[in-house]
Amino acid sequence: MSAAVGWGALSASSLVIGALLGIARPWPKKLIGAVLAFGAGALISAVSFDLAEEGGRIGGFDALSFGLAAGALTYWGANRVIERLTGPRRGGPSSHGENAQAGPALALGAFLDGIPEQAVLGIGIAAGEGVSVGLLAAIFISNLPEAVGSATAMRGSGQARGTIIRLWLVVAVICALSTVAGYAIADTASGNLRGAIDGFAAGALLVMLIDEMIPYAAKQAGDIAGLLTVLGFAVAAALSAVS
Repeated sequence: MSAAVGWGALSASSLVIGALLGIARPWPKKLIGAVLAFGAGALISAVSFDLAEEGGRIGGFDALSFGLAAGALTYWGANRVIERLTGPRRGGPSSHGENAQAGPALALGAFLDGIPEQAVLGIGIAAGEGVSVGLLAAIFISNLPEAVGSATAMRGSGQARGTIIRLWLVVAVICALSTVAGYAIADTASGNLRGAIDGFAAGALLVMLIDEMIPYAAKQAGDIAGLLTVLGFAVAAALSAVS
């Protein structure tokens, strides 16, 4: 159990680190876009290799498909609620409305994919499979740009620093506890359940990437966004090969 607590806290700590970096000082828009583009590439790699491929192998593609649909619909529905609470979905690249939407949307994505990702990490530890370096690296690397981008956007929309830090502390604690929960249910978690959990994280991530992270990164970073996305994918894919 102590191993699950330690590894869970380590992987979730990047959420708080990213939020602190995001509010520490004003970030140039192009740099924010570059960070998000790199993170988007890392997340695409995580969806491809650490979630979808692994979920299909462990639980079969029926369980994976169920999880994909559940994760996608959950993120889509929750984000619609956020849109109603924060106002217009899109404005100009530097509009208050876009900042108000992008920050919570990225935080929601980190929350919905972080819980199942870290639960899978805990299940693997309890099953004696050890810590997946690839999954741990993917979680840590992708958490940073999500948190940096979200905190910067929220700060730009007028949110207080204390409010932003409290939000990301709550997200990080819940994600870390998910590792412990995964460890606790490992004995009863079937392959189908594990496949569905992987699918849920992948589905939530894919909708967040297409609806929020990639468009926001492209607007901020400009014509280098695609290159940085490929770089992020390449780095995360290489790490996924590490056992």
